[in-house]
Amino acid sequence: MTRRRRSKNRILVPEAKQAMDQFKYEMASELGINPEYKSGYWGNISSRECGAVGGHMVRRMIAEAEQSLMKQEGGFK
Repeated sequence: MTRRRRSKNRILVPEAKQAMDQFKYEMASELGINPEYKSGYWGNISSRECGAVGGHMVRRMIAEAEQSLMKQEGGFK
């Protein structure tokens, strides 16, 4: 019996998909990843490079969330 795996990687706010895609392309460009990804097909990009893009996306999102929290709390005292 073959089981189908369901992807847990999904965008919770569908309207954010375009923004997340743009963010991904910005990160790839900043990292100097092979520009073949611009066609929308990432199959020719190495797993290491794809992982680097995802890792930098997460780091940037965490940094922005931390800055937002700092502004809400009025900064450290």
